[in-house]
Amino acid sequence: MGGMKRVLLLLVGSLLLTLSLSACGGTGDTGAGAASKVRTGENGDRINGADVRFATQMIPHHAQALEMVDLTTGRELSPELRSLAEQIREAQAPEIEQMTRWLTEWGEEVPATSRDHVNSGHDDGNLDQDMPGMMTTDDMGGLEAMRGAEFESMWLQMMTEHHRGAIMMARTERADGHFGAAKELAGAIIAAQEKEIAEIEALQGS
Repeated sequence: MGGMKRVLLLLVGSLLLTLSLSACGGTGDTGAGAASKVRTGENGDRINGADVRFATQMIPHHAQALEMVDLTTGRELSPELRSLAEQIREAQAPEIEQMTRWLTEWGEEVPATSRDHVNSGHDDGNLDQDMPGMMTTDDMGGLEAMRGAEFESMWLQMMTEHHRGAIMMARTERADGHFGAAKELAGAIIAAQEKEIAEIEALQGS
């Protein structure tokens, strides 16, 4: 009987140890699980890690597109390119403001961008390595140094690549995000930037 008791005690101890390990780390919130786990932001919004990542990355991504738009100022350019540049500015500047508000209201850190005064002219932490379509500091410097038709051709090429990266990021948010307004914004980004890529391709073929 004593032997049976010892066996039961060992089984109970093993079960308790398994449960303890599971509670401590067996369900670790990492990778895709952490991205999809829904939580409440400081303002009460129901969000997940994919929503936060979308806003955190799209802000500097959009900011670089606006930096490229800024480079068109004061140059002799085709009316079509100038119109496209202004179209991008009018769309993406308000989107940056919207995503900045979300992160602030959620209690999340708002990322620095290449257009911030403190980062002007500097490599802002190699953000280009983390997001599709981002240009390097050398890419941006090379574009700024170009003139005339060469500038226009390179600007169109770089903006196409940049837009394709933004579309990839927006599709990820559509698939993995939880916050309805962020998913809606991602859909608007996809629609607008696919349209602009078509406009760029038309310009390049003209």
